[in-house]
Amino acid sequence: QVQVVESGGGSVQPGGSLKLSCAVKTNNVISTYDMGWYRQAPGKQRELVATVTSGGIPKYVDSVKGRFIISRDIAKHTLSLEMNSLKDEDTAVYYCNAEVSLVVGGIAQPARSYWGQGTQVTVSS
Repeated sequence: QVQVVESGGGSVQPGGSLKLSCAVKTNNVISTYDMGWYRQAPGKQRELVATVTSGGIPKYVDSVKGRFIISRDIAKHTLSLEMNSLKDEDTAVYYCNAEVSLVVGGIAQPARSYWGQGTQVTVSS
């Protein structure tokens, strides 16, 4: 079984900073591929915020470029999102996503997509 667990959400004033963390937890041997952060604001669809490949190549939605930094630790299967210069419109539930493959008998099984439970980020004065 694989679980994705987020932490680090909270409330902050505009212009402030927050850091989100995500960990893939399992008793199995795994490989993680692309990992990313998504968010869903009230009344809106879930949208991609930032992703990073297993090779460390990041990608950001235009609205957060220059303000957010995504990073990962391949060995520890963890992901973080440093959010700076936060704006009201960044308010949303943030979800971590990980493409994970179980390794069985030394062979990587087809990867599956796993989601965390979400963590609330509120930016308000």
